[in-house]
Amino acid sequence: MQIENFITDRAGSLITTPQGYAAFVPGDLPPSIALDLPMVRAIAEAERALGNLSGVGSTLLNPHLLIRPFMRKEAVLSSRIEGTQASLSDLFFFEAAGAPERDQSDVREVSNYVRALEYGLERVHELPVSNRLLRELHAILMTGVRGDDATPGEFRTTQNWIGASRRLEEAVFVPPPVDQMNAALGRLEQFLHAPTELPFLVWLAVIHYQFEAIHPFRDGNGRIGRLLLVLLLCIHGALCEPLLYLSAFFERNRPRYYELLLAVSQRGEWEAWIRFFLQAVDEQSRDAVSRATKLNELLGEFRRRLQSARTSALLLRAVEELFRSPATTIPMLKSILGVSYPAAQQIVEKLIGANILVEVTGQQRNRIYFAPAIVRVIED
Repeated sequence: MQIENFITDRAGSLITTPQGYAAFVPGDLPPSIALDLPMVRAIAEAERALGNLSGVGSTLLNPHLLIRPFMRKEAVLSSRIEGTQASLSDLFFFEAAGAPERDQSDVREVSNYVRALEYGLERVHELPVSNRLLRELHAILMTGVRGDDATPGEFRTTQNWIGASRRLEEAVFVPPPVDQMNAALGRLEQFLHAPTELPFLVWLAVIHYQFEAIHPFRDGNGRIGRLLLVLLLCIHGALCEPLLYLSAFFERNRPRYYELLLAVSQRGEWEAWIRFFLQAVDEQSRDAVSRATKLNELLGEFRRRLQSARTSALLLRAVEELFRSPATTIPMLKSILGVSYPAAQQIVEKLIGANILVEVTGQQRNRIYFAPAIVRVIED
């Protein structure tokens, strides 16, 4: 680690370990943030965009239909930041086809992220956001995939570092050693539940940086840190449902994302990082509103295509289920709708005839059907 680049103790300090290497220990929270006029305006714009997204449910036919695909978009993009290549279509196909419990593919890693996020959104009704919850989420995220030898569900007990080099001495960033890491985690947990005068989105940006600087797991830190953002947005009422996918902005601006997090540690540039974070909230909130509106319009179009005196309530319900999961099978619809196999097959045939579904495997057995128009709106 190039210690000459760490020129201030505004965000923390360098220490020299007994082993002789330098490591960074993040400081106490909250930091002193310069809330000048441009920063206040950025906060107001981001809050306004987020508020519009939170209120979008009042204009949608059924906002709950969007939760699953938006969560999956976040999972795909957060995982892509870490190098996975799975697409949203891959994930939908994977979920429809089923897969062995132990699958070392990229799409399994994304699926684990979805499971961890769904678990977290339910678990917070019983357990507050805490180090225990972070370990539980990590166990789900890392079990059965590449890197599951990195002690899923446990904080690290050895030193880790950030950078492509296999040599600690050549690392870009070295997080705190284990003892200081545990102390920093304790302080972060206290900060999560302490009163604060920071604006909520600034508070959120500070927490994200602090967790990334502590880097408490051997692997999966970035994904857990971004997953934590979604949980806190929902817990604190900034969003009624997890419709915001900040990872899309971070993935598009990946070099800048890493550069600004590092700049906080090296040069104490809190304000630059926070402005970047606010821009992410602003842009992605607007994007989510746009996509939600398009999906709402598409649902109305599909209903009009099927509208006739003979259209059954089950057929319309099947269309709605496609917005939850745009890939399906006849057995899946049979189970969801509570109908016989022939009835589910007939529904699929009607949806194909209405140009809503297409069969994508080309097989005679174990067929999977996609709703490409829905996927395009979410994924493009």
